[in-house]
Amino acid sequence: MKDVLLSLLAGLVIGVVFKFLRLPLPAPPVLAGVMGVFGVYLGGVVFDWIMKTFFN
Repeated sequence: MKDVLLSLLAGLVIGVVFKFLRLPLPAPPVLAGVMGVFGVYLGGVVFDWIMKTFFN
């Protein structure tokens, strides 16, 4: 849980800094960004499952 809170805090700080400097946010649109991160995580989980299921 600590990692999640630190990640959220870091993201908030970066967001504030970018807006203060009037720069575009370094992130894709909200839903696309969330789905991309979820896809990366899901790909890792599926890979681990395949390796454990078929190669153990």
